[in-house]
Amino acid sequence: MIRVVIADDHAVVRAGVRAVLAAEADLHVVAEADSPTAVMRELKDHAADTLLVDLTMPGGRGVDLIARVRQAFPNLRILVLSMHATPEYVSGALAAGANGYVVKGSGLEDLVTALRAVAAGKSFLDASAKRVAGQPGSGGSGVTELARLSLREREVLILVAEGHTNREISELLVISPKTVDTHRTSLMRKLDLHDAQALTRFAMQNGLLSGV
Repeated sequence: MIRVVIADDHAVVRAGVRAVLAAEADLHVVAEADSPTAVMRELKDHAADTLLVDLTMPGGRGVDLIARVRQAFPNLRILVLSMHATPEYVSGALAAGANGYVVKGSGLEDLVTALRAVAAGKSFLDASAKRVAGQPGSGGSGVTELARLSLREREVLILVAEGHTNREISELLVISPKTVDTHRTSLMRKLDLHDAQALTRFAMQNGLLSGV
């Protein structure tokens, strides 16, 4: 059973998603939320496997909420369901810690497939998000590569791109320089990049330094 929290400020959207998931034997909605504050409360009060979250709820940026959730609930899987289909939103959400992205208006089958995929530890982009990922300036396949990075690896990537040394990163993240080096090595392996300049270009191309 995959336990889902639905986060969207539109009651009609939440009701529609709940109805779709109710028809699936392995998907169970344990709570709903209509704001970032409610999301954090419901996640604390309910044992959930996956958060299905919109990016434009009142009360804060969606990417900031994703980062907060990822920090507080590192094992939770996060799937974005958003009306926005731009490189900035897709890459920003994945960089913040989302495991998948579905654009509103996609087929219901995509939503169900995406929930099962992220719950199983995989990443998922629907057809619209994949097309966006291939647009010039969006970083191409980098969008999907972001989904494979851990939260700590994303943090190290951004700090490397901002020009910090290993020692500075270790102080900022309160980890040892050796651990920073381990994360950098893992980043280069996962992204098939071989130096700090390449990591910086990747971060810039995928909108990690400009915000969403």
